[in-house]
Amino acid sequence: MPKSKLKSKKSKNSKQQSQTPTLSLKEQLLQKRKAQQARKEFIQFVFASVGIAAVLAIFLFLSAGPKVALASLAIPALGLSYKYPRKALWAFLLYLPINGTVTYWIGGGNVLFQLAKDGIYIPALLALIKECQQKKLPILISKDIKPSLYILLVFSGLTLLFVNGFLQFSGGRSGQPFLQGILGLKVFLGYVPLAFCAYYLIRTKKELLFLTRMHLALAIICCILGFIQYWMLTSGRCVGTRGLVADALFKATLDAKCFVGGALVYSPEVGMIRLPGTFVSPWHWAWFLIANAFFTFATAFCDPSFLWRIGGLLGMALVFANAVISGQRIALSLVPVVFVLLLLLTGQVANLKRFIPVGVGLGVVLSIAAAANPALIQERIDSFVSRWNASPPQAFIMDQFNWAMKKQRGFLGRGLGTATNSTRIFGDAALVETYYPKILYEIGPVGTLAFLVFVTCLTAITFKIYRSVKDKSLRSFGASFWVLILVLSYNTYWYPLDTDVAIYYWFCAGVIFRLPEIDKQEQEKRLAEEENEAQTTRKGRRKSANGNEAQTKEKGRRKSSGRRTVGKTSPVPAT
Repeated sequence: MPKSKLKSKKSKNSKQQSQTPTLSLKEQLLQKRKAQQARKEFIQFVFASVGIAAVLAIFLFLSAGPKVALASLAIPALGLSYKYPRKALWAFLLYLPINGTVTYWIGGGNVLFQLAKDGIYIPALLALIKECQQKKLPILISKDIKPSLYILLVFSGLTLLFVNGFLQFSGGRSGQPFLQGILGLKVFLGYVPLAFCAYYLIRTKKELLFLTRMHLALAIICCILGFIQYWMLTSGRCVGTRGLVADALFKATLDAKCFVGGALVYSPEVGMIRLPGTFVSPWHWAWFLIANAFFTFATAFCDPSFLWRIGGLLGMALVFANAVISGQRIALSLVPVVFVLLLLLTGQVANLKRFIPVGVGLGVVLSIAAAANPALIQERIDSFVSRWNASPPQAFIMDQFNWAMKKQRGFLGRGLGTATNSTRIFGDAALVETYYPKILYEIGPVGTLAFLVFVTCLTAITFKIYRSVKDKSLRSFGASFWVLILVLSYNTYWYPLDTDVAIYYWFCAGVIFRLPEIDKQEQEKRLAEEENEAQTTRKGRRKSANGNEAQTKEKGRRKSSGRRTVGKTSPVPAT
């Protein structure tokens, strides 16, 4: 067995060496010069941008204070993101889970830190658009989705101009309705271009695996930090909202933040707990856990490496455990449902035999943890059941739809951003806790129908694309991402597409659009490997045939020479 493994490893190495072309000395020197030049440009650019930022920071510090001086950090971030767009997009995905922690623990709640991810994303987007224009590559990566997207943009633009604009210039509403509408449009459709970014970022299977493995590592790290946060609250190292009175026991506050993340609630005397994890609020943490249920599942069942598949199963267990301790009923209910949906819709039920031993082990660990904390499990179950009985989700959603319909004034809605929490800096915003009623309130019934058509087209097109992929592992990844798109497209409870989860939604759509190209690359690699194997077998056969011929010739020569010596008569000695 070890000899066969060594032989297989040697054959793989020889195949890789045969596939990688050997570079001449000139080409190697040229590559070194290019790398040195790129390194030199990077260092010069960093020093220049940091120098400008330092001068501006000193000026702002002396004139407006330290918090405003932090704005100077935007200069190197914007410049580097524009110059290196692909690296900036990776940094954007890495920064997303720790955004809340950085904002409230390093930035002191500064708004600039909340917008830092957009300061990375927007310059990278502009740089990629410029690159595609120069190379004459398509910007709208799917022709089939153009009509529904254009219709949605038209109705959104009409609402912005005629509703938000009218409110701005008529004086019928306090604040800045037009600026509120622009920010509302950014929240509503601002991350749609991420599909374009993902299409040109994930170009090979290696980059796809890096994406899923990176998100698995982020999910495990964030879940461990969430456990530490919960332990610090239960052990008393963080006070939380203990000892407060009346409504303060049930409201998340930044004053109670603990270890990581932002606002939280921890009032054990009334059985109230809402943890934010590494995010700004408990709701954002809940939807991060739901989104990472898809990524951890994809790695656990689709990754070619056995160790990464084990890591994926560990990530699934950690995500579920954090859904339990977070106190968020939406996470506790949706995470296991997502796992079941993924098993059924991706066809991974047939592969369960491989993971039964590890799954049983993780199940035993979770069972022991549940047995050690029966009060916690019972509390979560009671909270879920009581909430369901008090306000069933279907009845709550219908009430929100009826309320939004009664508030309509015309067919263009009440204005973009008028029901979006993040636009409150420009004016009052209505509190709507479900997504489609919120869209109905803002852009009216026609705009809501346009959005529904758009996400339906996106769901149908991505389904066709991932089903057309021939490579099994790529198809499994596509299926996992498609289920995420399916769940979030028609989820109306709360508004995940107004939060950071929208980044994962549009990014996964772009990755699915790219899968056929990656599939072609994999098919070409397989054909090249088969040709190389065929060539090696032919050469081996020729060598063996030539060796056999040489052996037969040699044998013939020996036989003929033997016959000659036997045929000769030796001279008779004289007597």
